Amino acid sequence: MNFRPEKKLGFGLMRLPLNNKSDDADINIEEMKKMVDMFIERGFTYFDTAWMYNGFNSENAAKEALTSRYPRESYTLATKLHAGFFNSLEDRDKVFNEQLRKTGAGYFDYYLLHGIEASMLPKYEKFDCFNWLLDKKEKGLVKHAGFSYHDSPELLDEILTKHPEMEFVQLQINYLDWESQWIQSRACYEVATKHNKPVIVMEPVKGGTLAKVPADVEKMFKDHDEKMSVPSWAIRFVASLPNVMVVLSGMSSLEQLDDNTGYMQNFTPLTEEEKQMCFKAGEMINGKITVPCTACHYCTDGCPMHICIPEYFSLYNEDMREDLEEKGWTINFSNYDMLTSEHGKASECIECGQCEGVCPQHLPIIDLLKNVAEHFE
Repeated sequence: MNFRPEKKLGFGLMRLPLNNKSDDADINIEEMKKMVDMFIERGFTYFDTAWMYNGFNSENAAKEALTSRYPRESYTLATKLHAGFFNSLEDRDKVFNEQLRKTGAGYFDYYLLHGIEASMLPKYEKFDCFNWLLDKKEKGLVKHAGFSYHDSPELLDEILTKHPEMEFVQLQINYLDWESQWIQSRACYEVATKHNKPVIVMEPVKGGTLAKVPADVEKMFKDHDEKMSVPSWAIRFVASLPNVMVVLSGMSSLEQLDDNTGYMQNFTPLTEEEKQMCFKAGEMINGKITVPCTACHYCTDGCPMHICIPEYFSLYNEDMREDLEEKGWTINFSNYDMLTSEHGKASECIECGQCEGVCPQHLPIIDLLKNVAEHFE
């Protein structure tokens, strides 16, 4: 089985450029077209979208910027079925058929059962989704079948043992989560490798956390190689793993895409010394992060109070790195007030638990929002 793209960088259509930064669905299509053009011109082919990305508009944007403008054989497209959006056998096909319509792709090169974890697996099994996906493959509507995963290595081992027909696994891997007791990047990667399943990496930069690192970490990287950008270390770290097929980067600007494709065009794996530097960086950063949120926004789509949870966590993390006793006030207080003019305040959380039920990082969001409210309000 050899279905790996020639180049390891994939374009994650999840954090796309926006016209209105408070509306994830308001995608800047013209900017996206420029990014798609540069990506393909530099020899990259893998694009990844999903039903709910960018306020359910990512698949539409893929049609406008990619599938309607390029020959079908010139790119590969992946999308996903999430357990939160079907409740019957018929619903699975409704979602799939709508995805075909929205993307205009005709078929999907890679199709994933999305975000499998212990709480969702029974639903995928109840509605026979693994066999359903194989049927799509047999009909030529899907070329390769797999799943994305957010849970323990033990459960992953069980799933791959029970479903050896799955061809690949998408995992959250980065040097910050490599030994995390929650994410367990290394252990899950090793399970996939044991089962001879190629790995697609999601969150290699951990929602931007590894693009904007503390000053001492940045200095360490720049002292070693001043030409390489900070996020390049995160991307190259996971791309250096032997069993990694594609590394997805959720690029939101032409500048980010230019940087990523620049060093990934003729990719050279990290040396052992450089890998150890990444592990050292992870230790340094982990000591300073308060909320390990990746800004995936799964939590926001169903929030009845329209609280922009990831944005609040980002502001909170920034302030927690500051010497607040010395400064007394930071611009994050103004940024918080600006966000609350269009979104619910952190204190307006009604503790319904919707957000915690879908969070891939398993964060105690309700309690964390209380901390945010106490700090900013």
